[in-house]
Amino acid sequence: MLDAIRGLISWTPLGLPAFLFVITVVVFFHELGHFLVARAFGVKVDVFSVGFGKEIVGRTDRLGTRWRLSYLPIGGYVKFAGDADAASRPDAQAAAQASSAEREGMLMFKPLYQRALVAAAGPLANFVLAIVMLTAILSYTGHVMVAPLVGEVTKGSPAAAAGIKTGDLITRIDQTPINDFQQLPEIISVSNGTTPLAIGIKRAGHDITIWVTPRVTKVRDVLGNPASQIAIGVMSNAKATQTRLHYSPVGAFAAATTETWSIMRVTVLTIARMIGGHGGADQLSGPVGIAKMTHQVAEVGFLPLLNLVAILSVSIGLANLFPIPLLDGGHLLYYGCEAVLGRPLGERAQDVGFRLGLVLVLGLMLLTTWNDLVRLNLF
Repeated sequence: MLDAIRGLISWTPLGLPAFLFVITVVVFFHELGHFLVARAFGVKVDVFSVGFGKEIVGRTDRLGTRWRLSYLPIGGYVKFAGDADAASRPDAQAAAQASSAEREGMLMFKPLYQRALVAAAGPLANFVLAIVMLTAILSYTGHVMVAPLVGEVTKGSPAAAAGIKTGDLITRIDQTPINDFQQLPEIISVSNGTTPLAIGIKRAGHDITIWVTPRVTKVRDVLGNPASQIAIGVMSNAKATQTRLHYSPVGAFAAATTETWSIMRVTVLTIARMIGGHGGADQLSGPVGIAKMTHQVAEVGFLPLLNLVAILSVSIGLANLFPIPLLDGGHLLYYGCEAVLGRPLGERAQDVGFRLGLVLVLGLMLLTTWNDLVRLNLF
């Protein structure tokens, strides 16, 4: 416990502002997406809040929207006219008492496609934010490619068992050409861990193929934190050729879009692997883990912190698309049911769904927080 207190004290000067910066930027743009599309369709917005709980500071604009900064900085919400709460559940009583003019500003009375676009706008804003930030970073720094030359093979690893050796040049994985060592973990980590991969190798001027079956391995991530990852057990050669790519604005945008799609793909495949029983839930991180990560990244520099903003923006955008009532994906699920049935789901069905969604979200938060505390050796 004393170590935890000392860690918190040492984390606070840099970690707290870095964490608040990252979360505030990601949440603000997510909610801004909802806000802008809703305003475009004539929906009245009562509250725009970054954070939950009691208001720290706020102001009301000329259209009646209360812009708030609240004490609990792990999310945010936009409350539309006619909403019962921050989860955007329709308030049946307010709808029944509303005048025709007031109904025009309520989201629940807008056409189905407009409501769906408002729900989808938050995650889409997160994806746009990631592309914009990555475009700016790549335009400024470019990208360093490291030749996929094997520098070390971990003893007892799948690579060692299959016969991969130091000095081998990896040329492909299955049908994917490899020209950058960083491609290896991106491809291998999303394999199911049971199917052998065809690793193309150039050794002593000869092209050979070695079949390797990855497995879940305890590794250290780029920040030195313990993690579980599907890997084959090879590390880069420190003497490998490095090439820095420089991008034009258009090239940086294309590369940023590709990288954003790659983050989305890896995230979805990782979650699918967990659901399929090929990965453990101990890989998930919550607010405590993000707080620790932001401190570590902030120590490296501001540009890496912006890169973290982009990655978390994609992750939060995807998480909100899960078809869980309470999240944006849950609203889209309800709208999909409405499109099929020709009418909204009954009030009781929606209420039960939101309650189940709340249990799922709270359960996930408890699980990820437990994982974070275990990684910090507090349990």
